[in-house]
Amino acid sequence: MSGTVPETSRRAADEVRERVAALPDPELPVIGLGDLGVVGTVAPADDGVLEVEITPTYLGCPALPEITAAVREVLAACGHPDGRVRQVLTPPWTTDRITPEGRRRLAAHGIAPPVSPAPGTPVTVGLGEVPCPHCGSRATRPHSDFGPSRCQSVLWCTACREPFPHLTAL
Repeated sequence: MSGTVPETSRRAADEVRERVAALPDPELPVIGLGDLGVVGTVAPADDGVLEVEITPTYLGCPALPEITAAVREVLAACGHPDGRVRQVLTPPWTTDRITPEGRRRLAAHGIAPPVSPAPGTPVTVGLGEVPCPHCGSRATRPHSDFGPSRCQSVLWCTACREPFPHLTAL
């Protein structure tokens, strides 16, 4: 029995999923991977090994090795040292996967979450009206296409005169 973990000490897939979902995103530590919408299925594969599916926010995401290592640590701590992390690229991640709680957390930390159109309304091209996370004003404008991470830009609020990062819609 060397190197194997007794079945009784292994955590169920649902518990592993909860723990993985709670891991903070390396680039946006105010939000967990679950609320960011990158955690997919957590279930045994055909060979019985527990597998965690991760959908990166974009191809070439520099945080992916760190996320993978953190998920592997959770798998090992939950009695699945042989568990696997699998990248799933289709369907691709979009900002629509961010949960309402994730959007609230982003805004509470001064990061404007992406604005999703209401169901049944036309999709606008460009930023549209992004409310300022500091004062709530919709009098905002682009400041820089480049923000603290590749998936963010910087906007400027003309009402409170504060710059703020904006998680760009993908």
